[in-house]
Amino acid sequence: MLTDNTFLLHGETGEWKAFYAPDGLGLRLLMDAGVQTALTTGRDSPIVERRARELGMGLVLQGRRDKAAAFTEVCKHFDIAPANAGYVGDDLVDLGAMRLAGFSAAPADARAEVREVADVVTAARGGRGAVREVCELLLHRMGQWDDIVRSHRGDT
Repeated sequence: MLTDNTFLLHGETGEWKAFYAPDGLGLRLLMDAGVQTALTTGRDSPIVERRARELGMGLVLQGRRDKAAAFTEVCKHFDIAPANAGYVGDDLVDLGAMRLAGFSAAPADARAEVREVADVVTAARGGRGAVREVCELLLHRMGQWDDIVRSHRGDT
């Protein structure tokens, strides 16, 4: 959900993607709080690899159309049970992984079938704050959000 699922192609080799900076900051805050993150995508894109590397994400799996298998691989990589992991998805290919996850979320513009199985549906659309919303929700549940806000305000 780091993009709005739009990709622009230029000629034979050019590709552009837009990323919403607040989503990236949300992921950084979550990782700083000790949460492992991963990104799975059905496509292969150097741009996605670059963005994930810039954010410091723990694992990137590209070209994975079987999202349930990819989610299982992520859980094995981090040595965590799927029931103790979360998944954010927006389309039919995400349903299997969402059913395996202990927590699942979907952006406001996800397919209806995906929104129906998600534990949380964000107010924001994919690529436009949905990831940030999920990150903040998790940080609130972890009891860390107020400390994060205080630290950014410079409170002691």
